[in-house]
Order: sequence, then C-alpha cells, then structure tokens
Amino acid sequence: METKPVYVVSDVHLGGVPPATERAFRRFLDHVAEHASFLLINGDLFDFWFEYRHVIMAEHYRALSKLKDVVEAGVPIAFVGGNHDGWAGPFLRDEIGIALHEGPVEMDLGGRRALVAHGDGVGSGDLKYRALKWTIRNPVFTGAFRVIHPDLGTRIAMLASSTEHKSEGGDKRGKNRAAFIQHWAEGELRARPEIDLVLAGHAHVASITEVEPGRYYVNSGDWLRTFDYVVLPPGGGPPELRAWPAA
Repeated sequence: METKPVYVVSDVHLGGVPPATERAFRRFLDHVAEHASFLLINGDLFDFWFEYRHVIMAEHYRALSKLKDVVEAGVPIAFVGGNHDGWAGPFLRDEIGIALHEGPVEMDLGGRRALVAHGDGVGSGDLKYRALKWTIRNPVFTGAFRVIHPDLGTRIAMLASSTEHKSEGGDKRGKNRAAFIQHWAEGELRARPEIDLVLAGHAHVASITEVEPGRYYVNSGDWLRTFDYVVLPPGGGPPELRAWPAA
C-alpha cells in the first residue's frame, strides 16, 4: 500500500510571475521529490509554453531541471495542459519524463478514481472560447505558429496573457469561472458514481467541496497570490488544501 500522498498543483504561471515565486515553486518541487508518491500538474504551469523543434525557452530552464529531478527521484508527474500551456510535446514527455494528458481525463490517484480537467471549456456554453481553443490547438495553427521566430511568438503570447490582471486580486471573472466549474464538477459527480474526485484549476480560486459523502470537488487554486496546492492522503482520506510558504 502506498504510504506517501499525491500532490496536485495548478496555475503557477511560470514566466508571468515574479522570480521569487519561481524560487518558491522550485523549493516546493524539492519537497515533492521527498514526500510525494505522485505529482499532478493540472494546467497553466507556464504562462506560455510552446514546443519548437530545436528551441526551449531559456526562462524555464531552472524549473525544468527541478521537474526532471522529481522524476529521477522516482515520483511520477502527470501534466494536463491548460489554456496557457496546452502545446506540450516531446520535450516534456521524452526529455523531462512527464506523462502528458489532454483533459478532461480519468486517472487513479492514491486509490481514488478522479476526473481531471484544467477547467477551460468544460460544461456547455462559451462557444466562442471553444472555437478559439479548437483553432489554436489545431495542427495547422500550431504548424504556422512554429515558423514564427520564438522571440516574436513569445512576445505575442505574453501580450495576450491576462495573468497580471488576475494577480491583482478581485477578479470577478475568476469568481464567475469558479462557480461555473464547480457546477460542472458537481454534475459530473452526481451523474457518475464511479468517480470519487473531480479536480480542476483555471478559476484561481482554491476550494474543496464534499458533494456527496466521501466524494469531492477540488480546485487547486493558483500561485499568483496564495501558493496553493492539494494533498490527497494515502488510503482515501479527505483532500487537504495547503499553502506553500512564499519565503
């Protein structure tokens, strides 16, 4: 029986946060390597990530090295792409050793059956965003984007990012997203008795809700302000929401 917990984190937005936040996240990864049995990264680890054939963005090399250390310490990592970093590919999979998934996806986490989704595009409605998501992840679009010089491509992506706005707090759209994602998650739990957990991010609002006895909706928050992460204890105990020290 596994004696170490599963750790879950999302919305770190490396590249769009201060250097101190990245340093804190690298310390968190050191902790994961020692204390976790498994790490799930549920989207938006990076504020922008795109895999070119021969170029890896320099600002992420320290974090990538730490992720490799976690894998080499014997802790598997699964990554579900978010709306900022849904273009993961061979480098993260083959060089770092991360298992890549496109959500929503089911997986077993510490003896629980979990439905995992970053949270963008879940449920019904928001047809404009769904069309945008389909477009920017279409192979034709990604192929065209790949021919743009990486410096220019990164500049375009960062101009389109809203992370700075979200880091200021009081994001009303975030609260609306949180309510929408939770409504979707509760519907999934009630409709699918085989699922023990629904895990999401994207809303930047951490929460744990026991929808039915022993069955939970969990949002792992973000690292823009509160440095949230979730611990799933071994043996099926209730999920725990924690905050990593900023310093």
